[in-house]
Amino acid sequence: MGGYFAAASKRDCVFDLFFGTDYHSHLGTRRAGIAVYGNEGFNRSIHNIESAPFRTKFENEIHDMMGYLGIGCISDYDPQPLIVRSHHGTYAITTVGRINNTNELTEEIIHNNNMHFLEMSGGKNINSTELVAALINQQDNLVEGIKYAQSRIDGSMSILLLTPKGIFLARDKLGRTPIVVGEKLDGYCASFESFAYLNLGYHDYKELGPGEICIMTPNGVKTLAKPGKKMRICTFLWCYYGYPSTSYEGVSVEKMRYNCGHLMAKRDQPDPNEIDMVAGVPDSGTAHAIGYANESGIPFSRPFIKYTPTWPRSFMPTYQSARDLIAKMKIIPVHDLIDGQKILLIDDSIVRGTQLRETTQFLYRSGAKDVHVRAACPPIMFGCKYINFSRSTSEMELIARRVITQEEGLDVERDVLYDYANPDSDRYHTMIEGIRKQQGFSSLGYNRLDDLLDAVGIDKENLCTYCWNGKE
Repeated sequence: MGGYFAAASKRDCVFDLFFGTDYHSHLGTRRAGIAVYGNEGFNRSIHNIESAPFRTKFENEIHDMMGYLGIGCISDYDPQPLIVRSHHGTYAITTVGRINNTNELTEEIIHNNNMHFLEMSGGKNINSTELVAALINQQDNLVEGIKYAQSRIDGSMSILLLTPKGIFLARDKLGRTPIVVGEKLDGYCASFESFAYLNLGYHDYKELGPGEICIMTPNGVKTLAKPGKKMRICTFLWCYYGYPSTSYEGVSVEKMRYNCGHLMAKRDQPDPNEIDMVAGVPDSGTAHAIGYANESGIPFSRPFIKYTPTWPRSFMPTYQSARDLIAKMKIIPVHDLIDGQKILLIDDSIVRGTQLRETTQFLYRSGAKDVHVRAACPPIMFGCKYINFSRSTSEMELIARRVITQEEGLDVERDVLYDYANPDSDRYHTMIEGIRKQQGFSSLGYNRLDDLLDAVGIDKENLCTYCWNGKE
């Protein structure tokens, strides 16, 4: 995943850029960077944030940076922003998205243009943002270049591009990731998360539509390419990635999660004699649990607490074994609220199942009588092709697919997978029971896709649900 922030100010924008970017630390774990343009030209800094948060890496050097235009990013993967010199002049660029046809595009550009790309470490061939810049540079101007890049990319790509004249804002052609603009007297900002600019004195100005391209300066925001009519924003942003205080397409993340829990309880109609408390896996499961508790009448409680003073999300390492260990270490039990209790535990999702299984075992060891589990979104059946919301490198890492493989073998036809995704089918219930047994839950239930979409409350045709139903 990843997040970005941009500022265009009549005064020095570095302060806003620093804190606006920092407010995206929940979206990435590996690299962070800022680039500014001012009287002395471009200035840029990139740091590894795997072992220390954004602020500690940048707080000293921002005092030596100055500019009235700037972009910043938090990234799970590539170092960025990049500074590029081309026939368009010099510009800085940062991106959020995923390119599925990297090799094809790279070979085409090398063959046709005799270009080169910098090799990356860590088993990755090239920096995706460098590839986006190379595509942009195939055209005569930046707007046509951005359109061309987005038309050639299989996947999704939102772009912030900083030039001496202003910052180009380009939302993915189907709007899978957001760009929202804020305004104040001194200028404008652009952000992935809408809450990131509120404490900096900005108020909401506009949200870019799918495929829309704007240029932002200290004096205004001008649309250069109108938005398209078709949108497929990622629904998982509301379920998991989005910070509770943010909104996408006018829908609050916290409210959507509350709605999810409310609708799950309404469909479950749990027996209060079978459950003593409702709890959420912190932090993104909490609002789901409150909605469930309020609808069901079963008390909400916090039988375990996440210890975060020294382990914010940006400290999480990129390799999965360490992430699983640290996730377990962060959960501290409250034994008085666990011992002998029948707990209904709600998590935002179940991807691999590793962390939730260990959380359940931890509750049993702490004295819980029963642990009933509910997932706030449907079983994840298909690997995301658009925004890298999971670190899974194969669909076989998904617990739902592993259980299906046990039932059907490795070569499963698409129509059979669709049947497993149907909550009214016998195959679906077989899969759920298989997951429950593997995980050791007292019971297991998933939110239905139709309820999930109702919890968002916008036109269903505008929402991407590929990871759950495999439909484009």
